[in-house]
Amino acid sequence: MKVRPLGDKILVRRDEAQTKTETGIFLPESAKDKPKQGKVVALGAGVLNKEKGTYVPFTVKRGDTVIFSSYSGTEVKIDNEELIIMTEDDILGIIE
Repeated sequence: MKVRPLGDKILVRRDEAQTKTETGIFLPESAKDKPKQGKVVALGAGVLNKEKGTYVPFTVKRGDTVIFSSYSGTEVKIDNEELIIMTEDDILGIIE
C-alpha cells in the first residue's frame, strides 16, 4: 500500500530500537526506548501560503535522517510496518 501525506504532513519510518548497549550488554524488551530518529519516507505538498496561494517547500527531503521529539506525530501501521505522520514543526533537526 502506498501512502501520500497531505498538505504539511511528513511520513517518517522510525529507526530500529537498539538490542544491546555500546559495551555489549543485551537489553530486555522492557528496557528498550523507541528511537527518536528516523528516515523521511514521503512528503506532502508543503505549507500553504494563504496570501499568495502557493505552497512553501519543506526544509527536509525524502531520504533525510531526522530527529524528532518523543511524543510527536501520529503512529500508523501500514503493511505491518509502523510509521509516523508528523509536521515539519515536530522535527528537531537533520542528521548529516
